[in-house]
Amino acid sequence: MSIPLIFVIAIILVTIGLGLYATQKAKTAGDFFVAGRSVGVLMNASAISGEYLSAASFMGVAALVMKSGYDALWYPVGYAAGYLFLLLFIAGPLRRFGAYTIPDFAQGRFDSPAFRRIAVVFVLFIGFFYTMPQMKGAGVVMNSILGWPYYVGILVVGAVITFNVAIGGMKGITVVQAFQYWAKLFAITVPLFVLLNVFGGYNKDLADIRNTAGRSPLIKQEKTVTVKGANAAPANVLKTTADETDLVLPEGATVIVKYDKKVLDEFKAESKPILPATFASQDGSEVRWLENGATVKLGPGTIHLRNYKTTIAGKPAETKDSVEFVTAAKVTIPADSVAPNGPSNEKWSHPFGPMTTKFGYPLLYTYSLIIALVCGTAGLPHILVRFYTNPDGRAAKRTTLWVMVMLGAFYVFTPMWGTLGRVVMPELYVNNGTDSAVIKLPTMLQNHVLGQILSGVTSAGAFAAFMSTFSGLLVSMSGAFAHDIYGKILRPKSTPQDQVRAFKIAAVFVGIISMALGLLVENFDIATMVGWAFAIGAASYFPLLLLGAWWRGLTKYGAAAGMLLGGLLSFAAIVANMMLDKKYLNWDLSPLTRSLMEQPAIWGVPLSIITMIVVSKMTASKIPPDVETKMLRLHAPEEMGLSVDYVA
Repeated sequence: MSIPLIFVIAIILVTIGLGLYATQKAKTAGDFFVAGRSVGVLMNASAISGEYLSAASFMGVAALVMKSGYDALWYPVGYAAGYLFLLLFIAGPLRRFGAYTIPDFAQGRFDSPAFRRIAVVFVLFIGFFYTMPQMKGAGVVMNSILGWPYYVGILVVGAVITFNVAIGGMKGITVVQAFQYWAKLFAITVPLFVLLNVFGGYNKDLADIRNTAGRSPLIKQEKTVTVKGANAAPANVLKTTADETDLVLPEGATVIVKYDKKVLDEFKAESKPILPATFASQDGSEVRWLENGATVKLGPGTIHLRNYKTTIAGKPAETKDSVEFVTAAKVTIPADSVAPNGPSNEKWSHPFGPMTTKFGYPLLYTYSLIIALVCGTAGLPHILVRFYTNPDGRAAKRTTLWVMVMLGAFYVFTPMWGTLGRVVMPELYVNNGTDSAVIKLPTMLQNHVLGQILSGVTSAGAFAAFMSTFSGLLVSMSGAFAHDIYGKILRPKSTPQDQVRAFKIAAVFVGIISMALGLLVENFDIATMVGWAFAIGAASYFPLLLLGAWWRGLTKYGAAAGMLLGGLLSFAAIVANMMLDKKYLNWDLSPLTRSLMEQPAIWGVPLSIITMIVVSKMTASKIPPDVETKMLRLHAPEEMGLSVDYVA
């Protein structure tokens, strides 16, 4: 049995053990949905931090920093900054209102059972979107440490977490998530200190990158990696990042070579002969040109790519020829070669790098990402429901303050992992493997046992990351099914015991769907997918909670129209963008449109807020008659005795 597997089994057993221990205290519906509203400040802050630090935080931020550099630093900043909005505007009022779930708040604030149904839909939209990167994290970790197929990791982890939630509900996972925060903090820090001590320190890594600004990272020793086929698009493409690149195919492959459009246009305009890539067979019997856009089946041999230099308006322009693998293949990169797909050090270490300039509108992309991350935190139902577990609004605000401290401490270290990965393991660029950087970096230590132990620590931390977040998502979505759909819509007269049974059945149902969705997103970046979930939350729940808590003029018609318009259009834009990336759609869209589709928060959030205000003004006669009482309940100090536990 491998050392990393021992650590993973240990974290699973501890998780199940803590869940079973806490389950003994989970008897009532209140225990299952909001942990009896009795969780202390530090315990709840640890649990919220544990739930919030998902696979995107533990693995995805390091991966995006390695892949995109400076641009990706907005992710940890935005993740932590979102809690400032929660602290200032939402946490206290939300807890004072006393609901079990966000749909409870929606119905109670506007006296509208129909609005509850709309709110439930977005709980599920956001929740299922957020489960996909957690499932990918499970698949990546199990593949990295055990060599299991991607789908096996998803099924094993999904089954364990679903079992834990089904038996204990919110009461069961609070203790588990609090423990998992501290486990993740240990796992992200201790191995990093060891690795930086061995490989020269963080300042040395940054200095090496700055001193070779125009170069991409070098693969210092020959490496063979597996590149997946067309089913893995867009991760099946290798782009050149140097003047010349050799790709050795030990077993052959079917590929499509595509030359940079800027090169083709310039050569065509000046009637220059195109010098395409060449392929030389392993035995030397064949040398052939590879035509642009043609699908060719190659035997064992070497593809030689030339990266042409061109000019646009008299200025040098970077070009990238690419090889698209139609079938999966092993690719060997010779020693001292520039890593394909690796951005240059200059682009990597400065703002507006490879991520934000993807569609040519870096400032727009950046601001939209910031809005999604900051506002989206306040629109995540599985995070918001945890504030109902505090005894009162004051405790909820103190909890939020401690959460910011805990998250800030964690996010200091994740960018360091990405920087270290770029310097030490650039071969991860070749097959889009940066999501596994945190797991694989410890294995670079020459001391095999120590490397395996540290890899075990980071693997256990990664497991804790997606287990804690997936647990919270399951509770949120299962609660929506059991309390809001079953208990308030399908069977309004159901008893608390009926709702607990419905919760357990819903947890199994939601867990199965989440595992199925995880199988579809193997080739998307973990942190990017989480950013999309944030964008949907920012355009739907954030405007509802902000205006619902602070503007007495908001009507149910305005709130519903804003949520539906902003939330559904953002959801549709993101899904369409995913299908374009996977080549399920072949729409010819402008770069501006693609940028707005990939990061919709910059238009989705204002659209939702403006719609809520305009429609509410048009339906001002529908303001709830007791709105003054409700606003007082949202904001009055607890000492006045106005706060009640509202359960619709």
